[in-house]
Amino acid sequence: MITNFLFHPGIILILFGLFIPKIKNRAIIPIIPILSFIVLLSYQDGMQTIINYHSYELIFMSIDKLSRLFSFIFILILFAISIFSINQDNRKEIASAYIYVGASISVVLSGDLITLFIFWEVMAIASTIIIWYGSPKSYAAGIRYLSIHLLGGTILLIGIIGYVNTSGSIVFSFINPDSIYAYFILAGFLINAGAPPFSSWIPDAYPSASWSGTVILSAFTTKTAVFVLIKGFAGYEILIYVGIFMIFYGIIYAILENDMRRILSYSIVNQVGFMIVAVGVGTEIAINGASSHAFTHIIYKALLLMSAGSVFYITGKTKCTDLGGLYKTMPITMICGIIGALSISAFPFTSGFISKSLTVQSTIYEDMRLLWFLLTMASAGVFLHAGIKFPWFVFFQKDAKLKAKDPPTSMKIAMILLSFLCIFIGVFPGLLYSILPYSVNYVPYTIDHISSQLQLLLFSGLAFFILLKYLKRTLTITLDFDWFWRKFSQLIINEFNLHLIKNISISFNKCTKLINKSIETLHKHNGPSGILGRSWPTGNMALWTTILLGSFLLFYLFW
Repeated sequence: MITNFLFHPGIILILFGLFIPKIKNRAIIPIIPILSFIVLLSYQDGMQTIINYHSYELIFMSIDKLSRLFSFIFILILFAISIFSINQDNRKEIASAYIYVGASISVVLSGDLITLFIFWEVMAIASTIIIWYGSPKSYAAGIRYLSIHLLGGTILLIGIIGYVNTSGSIVFSFINPDSIYAYFILAGFLINAGAPPFSSWIPDAYPSASWSGTVILSAFTTKTAVFVLIKGFAGYEILIYVGIFMIFYGIIYAILENDMRRILSYSIVNQVGFMIVAVGVGTEIAINGASSHAFTHIIYKALLLMSAGSVFYITGKTKCTDLGGLYKTMPITMICGIIGALSISAFPFTSGFISKSLTVQSTIYEDMRLLWFLLTMASAGVFLHAGIKFPWFVFFQKDAKLKAKDPPTSMKIAMILLSFLCIFIGVFPGLLYSILPYSVNYVPYTIDHISSQLQLLLFSGLAFFILLKYLKRTLTITLDFDWFWRKFSQLIINEFNLHLIKNISISFNKCTKLINKSIETLHKHNGPSGILGRSWPTGNMALWTTILLGSFLLFYLFW
């Protein structure tokens, strides 16, 4: 059993993460994901590792097509991030990243709710540490992030305890919606997915991390949440409405935002919204759409954030108002950023085109015309904020006269690798389709589909440049829904402090009065004029001593 425990793709990464600060040669670090990947390939679908704990059988590892797909992309992106982060001097951040990713893979491979919850909390702690290593200003954002995830974990734990008590099973599979506890579990998962009203934790926390930390954070928490939603809640209609809200919420705030990393963070909310809509639809093609979209999104979002991280690493700036004209001095970063932007916009022959179309097609098969229209409209919005706005304001708008150059070789290698994957998957979609949970009969490259998508992108681009003067960024702060949580929390804290100080003052006054009264009583009886303080005749003393001694003897005899 110990052997099976150690030969677990997630545990390998967690254990290795503990030793990363001691490793002197940084080039060794990217090798470990390869070992984890080899171990993953050695397991066949249907294999399980079971640990007996009291009366429960903990399914520590359960392999199927869905868990293999997510584990594979997690390991792949960790390999790319390890190369990208070779120049990161903070080894503790990289160590936390390996523990974080190892816990994410362990959640994906968990076959029971108890094991899932344990690694779910490890993810929250490790990712918080990554945020804290961003800068001295990251501490407050990390505390807010941790508070939200501890809240989500508490709600999830309540749901798990109630569900296990009522159902008698800890196995994690589709959860029957008849149980009220199913919705506690659902709420706990949705908080990690960035669902309303807690969506703002993503743009609040992720940009607070370092240039490499933001890339690490972008790939795992929300996509792990998508995985558990697919496995436990496919077909829940409420997820369609949650996903639609996330899609348009992310688009609107990304268009308004000035900070490039916050733009891409809002875009994460938007893209996860597409996946959650597909989970809500719940058909086989929709589940394939959510799975493939998560797979490709991890790649092109990491690429976009690597591009933004490279700009931040070289220039030290993240606001669009401070950037511009970098296509001259950072050409490789610019090209890779554009490839990522085209992929997220579902441009033909990129990975986004062949994955997002599965979700849209699933709504057509189910005759959900309004939903199809909303998803199509949202696709145009994605092109506006991520496909055009990000590269335009960072690389092409008026020259900010910044002294810059392309980042170090390791960072360029990582970006080029992910750029290649974005195009390779888009040109050869069958490779991705072959590892999806269900067989795929859909053909993405038809004349109608390509022409309609190109028209959509063309008119979206035209609208951007027509409205460019209204879209130019200014030095403003975007107020998000977390403003209510921060203000509300502050009011509670202030009110608590006010009552606390008042109660402490009242208690202190009562204690002071009690002490003074006690002193006065003692002085009255024991002072110079008190009955116990004055001199007593020897005869009286002898009399009382005799009385006490006699009383003691009588008590002893009759007891």
